[in-house]
Amino acid sequence: MAETQSKAPYRPPVLPTINKIEMSDLSAALSAGWRDFKAAPLLGAFFGGVYALGGLLVLLVLRNFEATWLIIPFAIGFPLIGPFAAVGLYEVSRRLQRGEPLRWREILTLVLDQTNRQIGWMSLVILFVFWIWIYQIRLLIALFLGFQSFSSTEAFLGVVTGTSEGLAFLAVGTVVGAVLSFILFASTVVSMPLLLDRDLDFVTAMIVSFQSVFSNMRTMLLWGVLIAIVTFLSMVPLFLGLVVAIPILGHATWHLYQRVLTAPVVSQ
Repeated sequence: MAETQSKAPYRPPVLPTINKIEMSDLSAALSAGWRDFKAAPLLGAFFGGVYALGGLLVLLVLRNFEATWLIIPFAIGFPLIGPFAAVGLYEVSRRLQRGEPLRWREILTLVLDQTNRQIGWMSLVILFVFWIWIYQIRLLIALFLGFQSFSSTEAFLGVVTGTSEGLAFLAVGTVVGAVLSFILFASTVVSMPLLLDRDLDFVTAMIVSFQSVFSNMRTMLLWGVLIAIVTFLSMVPLFLGLVVAIPILGHATWHLYQRVLTAPVVSQ
């Protein structure tokens, strides 16, 4: 009889240590993000431009279907997919730190290759939450405003801000949106750079990300609010501000991730 081969015992992944961060770490991360953007402005503008182009395409599609008023819910929810768009920026920052060359082909190949790895699963999580956001907007509109369509963005804003039903829709939608935004922010702010940096599964990375946020609740919430405000304001001039805002925030998130987590020392 053939000898049965003994399987190696399962060893859980060695997780990084979660550090306490302060407001000074946010400013230091932003400074590092600006430094990385200046070091590789074309790469930064490219990834920011892809994100901005996605916003313009959404606007054109909504205009084609005569539903431009939906651009407001889309614009509010659009920052939710920012972590996925920032993968290339994380790689640029990592190479700058290591003193490695910034070759376009290698960086773009690595980004595309991530779709077949754990980051690909995280991308599905992000898109699923974004879909829930859009679906619940349609559901709340049906519940509070009835099954109606609006002729323009101005008409939509007039109903939302000028009627009791609209104000109720706005209040409930804000609460639901805040909950979804927090869940997605807490599950991705550390997990996306962590998956690029280390060989972990996406579930473990999400758990570490949540733990990092809960361990630094005040500072991390401020970071999330800052990202949301800057991203939203950058979309006002036809999404053009995203060409600069996204790379700076993406690079800064990489540096903040390194401040939050300390790589484990693995014994030989």
